[in-house]
Amino acid sequence: MMDSGAVERIDTLVIGGGQAGLATSHHLTEAGVDHLVVDRRDRLGGGWLDRWDEFCLVLPNFTLLLPGMPYDGDDPDGFMARDDVVKHLSQYASVIGAPVRFGTNVTRLAATDEGLVAHADGTTFRARNVVLATGPYPRPKIPAAAGKISGDIQQLHSNDYRRPGQLADGAVLVVGSGQSGVQIAEELHRAGREVHLAVSKVPAAPRRYRGRDLGWWLLKVYRHGPEVGVEMKLPSPAARFAPNPIVSGQGGGHSIDLRRLAREGIRLYGRLESADGTTVRFSDDLADRLVFIETQFDKTQRRLFEAYIAAAGIDAATDDRPPPGDSPAPATSTELDLAAAGIGSVVWATGYRLDFGWVDLPVFDEWGYPQHTRGVTTHPGLYAVGLPWLHSAGSSVFAGVGPDAAHVVKHIVDRQEPCDA
Repeated sequence: MMDSGAVERIDTLVIGGGQAGLATSHHLTEAGVDHLVVDRRDRLGGGWLDRWDEFCLVLPNFTLLLPGMPYDGDDPDGFMARDDVVKHLSQYASVIGAPVRFGTNVTRLAATDEGLVAHADGTTFRARNVVLATGPYPRPKIPAAAGKISGDIQQLHSNDYRRPGQLADGAVLVVGSGQSGVQIAEELHRAGREVHLAVSKVPAAPRRYRGRDLGWWLLKVYRHGPEVGVEMKLPSPAARFAPNPIVSGQGGGHSIDLRRLAREGIRLYGRLESADGTTVRFSDDLADRLVFIETQFDKTQRRLFEAYIAAAGIDAATDDRPPPGDSPAPATSTELDLAAAGIGSVVWATGYRLDFGWVDLPVFDEWGYPQHTRGVTTHPGLYAVGLPWLHSAGSSVFAGVGPDAAHVVKHIVDRQEPCDA
């Protein structure tokens, strides 16, 4: 294969300059491995740059455990704002001396007899190793129904939402009640907008449980649960893409109760199923959805936490959550005329999908997820870091990317092939 443009040879190329790519760079530097981190953006920040202006972390600052620079600020129990997260990553890159090159969009990754070849904006990188660190949120997922809605209605994905003033005048339909959807709905409601919310089956979780923040328990079980025989386990490969429980870091952190949002004036509906012009239709199961959302914590995470409390002998506070209410589901309908309701915009908070279509190597399963063993893929020299459940529940978050990156780098160091790419 002939190379066009500039050709650069590097031992290890890391694609993606978010927390996963930077954590990998830290361990590569520590191991003395020549490497380069490339990112398609013009600055550091990764996917956090795609969050809205008032976004805050959902887990507390004490979970910011990047290797070589764990959080040591004066607000460990706070929830860092978006711009501060970006600054934190920039500071991290500076502290570890990460060799990052911006504005470098890798459009194809392939293999030759000599190694891996990445093509990016006129430059060809030839590398012995390549680490995929592009994150779990590269491609917004928008339902087909979006294409059926009248062009008079503004539409955008939550990936492109930044502030209420960005939206057309009038009421707003938010489709999807995952973490982004409910927080955007709350923000729009606070801004005085009339909000309609299509509800997803995403479980809610309490901000605090038995005297501790939800993030405290998650971190304890993730880091120390295996020591006492309690582990977070993946029930099936498809569960790698399950949404995180809805909870907010806004205003110092709080739980999210959809029935409360309804009492405050947000109109709830079932799942958006179809659209035609200015008419959208929803599933007729809002009541069942709310029950599912409100009961899953006790069936899953609460049982995990209780098992850990018992196994670790923790003297935890009592569960002082208020008992579940018995209020009926709020009034709803299965059809909504956007024009008649004065809705000027739709925000699709419908999640993301993986996007490795640019990787021309047969290493992906039916879900488009790399086939691997803790980040070591089935193709020699190709690795992945920062994906959900790569190895554990923490693999895609600040607290878990470090150990996975360390494992990958150890494998890179242990490879005995000559570096003659």
